[in-house]
Amino acid sequence: MIGFITFADRLSAWFGKAFAWLILMMTLGMSYEVIVRYVFNAPTPWALDVSFIMYGTLFMMGGAYTLSRGGHVRGDFLYRLWQPKTQAKVDLALYILFFFPGVTALIMAGWKYAARSWGYGEVSVNSPAGIPIYQFKAVIVAAGILLFIQGIAQVFRCIHAIRTNVWLEAEEDVVETEDLLMREADKAERDHHI
Repeated sequence: MIGFITFADRLSAWFGKAFAWLILMMTLGMSYEVIVRYVFNAPTPWALDVSFIMYGTLFMMGGAYTLSRGGHVRGDFLYRLWQPKTQAKVDLALYILFFFPGVTALIMAGWKYAARSWGYGEVSVNSPAGIPIYQFKAVIVAAGILLFIQGIAQVFRCIHAIRTNVWLEAEEDVVETEDLLMREADKAERDHHI
């Protein structure tokens, strides 16, 4: 179980970090659009569609990574007060009742939409440039598969927490700036007292 959790976390992290580079590409693309539109009065017909495609891809492909790091929105005003064992039992039930049926539906519907879109080489009807969007439809399936794999890892985390009353945390790979500053301040304070 722990081996699969590690595999799924690393897989989700790799895809999440790889697709995070779309933020830079979106920034460059939108900066280019702003310059040519407002400085040279020559707007592009493709910028809006490309930014939507990149943002949607980033959002979809980051879902499994966010799940692995416990970053999805949660209404936890009561949940956070419970023991890990109780939290895990509730989570396990919710994964079985809602998560897996929803993600399975996402994969199946995404497959249908992607196959149809690839079949006729779908392009955006909202763009005068006719930007191809069939490849974006395939992202739905890929994101669903990654979520499914990460969901299995989350179920294994629940089983582990039910048995041990301790949550297995994902490897820490990103630290919020304020958390980093607090750690450094705590370390400096401890070093000062020694």
